[in-house]
Amino acid sequence: MPEILNVSELRVVRGRTEILKGVSWRVQKGEHWVILGPNGCGKTSLLKSLTGYLSPSSGEIALLGRRYGRDDWRELRLEVGIVTSALQASIPPAEPALETVVSGRYAQLDLWAKPTRSERAEASRWLRFVGGAALAKREWTHLSQGERQRILIARSLMARPRLLILDEPCAGLDPVAREEFLWFIESLARRRSGPSLVLVTHHAEEIMPAFTHALVLEAGRVYASGPKARVVSTRTLSGAFGASVRVRALKGRYLAQVAHPKAASHL
Repeated sequence: MPEILNVSELRVVRGRTEILKGVSWRVQKGEHWVILGPNGCGKTSLLKSLTGYLSPSSGEIALLGRRYGRDDWRELRLEVGIVTSALQASIPPAEPALETVVSGRYAQLDLWAKPTRSERAEASRWLRFVGGAALAKREWTHLSQGERQRILIARSLMARPRLLILDEPCAGLDPVAREEFLWFIESLARRRSGPSLVLVTHHAEEIMPAFTHALVLEAGRVYASGPKARVVSTRTLSGAFGASVRVRALKGRYLAQVAHPKAASHL
């Protein structure tokens, strides 16, 4: 199958600290991945490297056959959408949701250019797709956390990326809003013309049935990688988190329970 992403022996060193220690990972077309691992395992550094915000010390990143460092990062960045709470602080409080979505076409926040009629029409279509048509004129400051996440997904889809990264997208959502949002992600993953998804989470119950593979990081290294059914297991998560984690599969979803209360803060 066509290859979307190929990360080979990626190392990130800052000062005397080796953050990523030879991470290798491949994403093929049609695959949807979840990334798991304890705090400080290197998830954030891996995401920043993929999106061009952190320069690797060594190794290679190839996206759709083009390599970071050899090809134009500005063009490659448009192929990778990202939904993360880190973006929210950079969005002007008074910016209407429709304009936030339009800014995704250029991978720029606080877009100074006036949107064209065709850009507004396309942004409106993506707002309808994410269930946010009624939010088009709503200012960013007046959106709920769940609404903001949907707007950021619509924004990412404006550039029609081949890879969409969801960095802990359920953080701050109440249980009902989280479940509604997860089923929206499930529908996006099952969309034939949609991008390959990468979900970064601490919670096994957020892994929806459409996700096919899992990458588990530990101390800057790949602890386990492969088909979801094999990787998301009691043995793997217990080893990666350094605690007794019991994992159960239930109707296409997962439930992880930590046996020792001192380890609960990791999940």
